[in-house]
Amino acid sequence: MVKGKKLNLKPSARDKRRYFLVRATNEKVEAAILEYVGVLGFAEAVYMRIQTKDFPGRLVGSCLVKSLENVRAALALAGIGVEKVSGTLKGLRGKA
Repeated sequence: MVKGKKLNLKPSARDKRRYFLVRATNEKVEAAILEYVGVLGFAEAVYMRIQTKDFPGRLVGSCLVKSLENVRAALALAGIGVEKVSGTLKGLRGKA
């Protein structure tokens, strides 16, 4: 294998993710998801915090499409409002 060469995935093999914008800390979001769907549901959602400077004071998170409704429900029960959901990070910028 050549050093520095990246392994490319086919589009059909990539994760289908959605990005969401919230006004909360990462700890609160993770705790809300764990409380609602548990450890197995948290693992199935593949939640990730996205680091970006485009949204000061807000958090951008991502999860798999099939788990998006569970994540939104968990955040709603914890009193965390989802401002916008998009399939791309560029799509979230319209709200800022």
